[in-house]
Amino acid sequence: MSSPWIAGLRSVALNVPDLARAEDFYTRVWNLDVVARTAGAIYLRGTGADHHLLSLHLGAEACEIRHVTLRARDRSALQAVAEASLRAGGSIHTPLASNSEPGQGEVVTVRDPHGRLLQVVHGDETHRDAYAARDRPLRLAHVVLNSHDVAATQDFFEQALGFRLADRTRIMAFLNCNADHHSVALGDTDNDALNHIAFVMPDLESVMRGGGRMRDAGHEIEWGPGRHGPGDNAFNYFIGPFGEVIEYTADVQQIDDSYKAGGPDDWKWPAGRVDQWGISQPPSSRLKDAQRQVFFIPS
Repeated sequence: MSSPWIAGLRSVALNVPDLARAEDFYTRVWNLDVVARTAGAIYLRGTGADHHLLSLHLGAEACEIRHVTLRARDRSALQAVAEASLRAGGSIHTPLASNSEPGQGEVVTVRDPHGRLLQVVHGDETHRDAYAARDRPLRLAHVVLNSHDVAATQDFFEQALGFRLADRTRIMAFLNCNADHHSVALGDTDNDALNHIAFVMPDLESVMRGGGRMRDAGHEIEWGPGRHGPGDNAFNYFIGPFGEVIEYTADVQQIDDSYKAGGPDDWKWPAGRVDQWGISQPPSSRLKDAQRQVFFIPS
């Protein structure tokens, strides 16, 4: 089960009001490393091969999403995505060109009908020293985007980017492009905000250690520890320094074309449960509020 054009999720770019504070948190507390700097931005890598997982740009007072970056399977996919996006009702935000940002490669950026900016990159730099280390993020697992019209948003991802539905619950559509159960999910809500960004940790031990490290730094676990249904991944959720919701996860389910998508009736928990293990409390009210606050930059 895979997209003909998209190989996976590479990175997310955010506008933040304080770069020094952002760097301190995402290096000292979240355990990423600065791989590049520009006059108004920092680029942070995990221990995996991706050039960066998160770029943080000096912006206005509110945290905003600049774009979500997906990696193309080959160069021809860039033009294919641009053409398919137009057919699906989107627009070209930035035409196919060489990328001037750290990581380089070639990029095209499209905007979906509801204003989400999706950058697709090919030929970007990767790290030859990729490794796995306890308590350090490897790569991004997925990004979850709220949608006031999940059916329409899902249709765009399918038609413009070649994603396929992996599972549908009452509140979320999980979209697949590679062996990971999902790289993008759509939260069924009344807004189009960022729901959360999930970072892959090397193992369950690291998800738990990360939870302890975050609590030591004054960032409580807002949901977790637990294990999700769709995707089968373990989780701990937190609120970052600018109101962005971030997740440590591990054990992401790997699927292929034989995987059968489930529906809402396949993903129901017994009364009082919000995860497979049955030990997690429901998401905090703070988390639910934060999942409605970070929006894509306007046109």
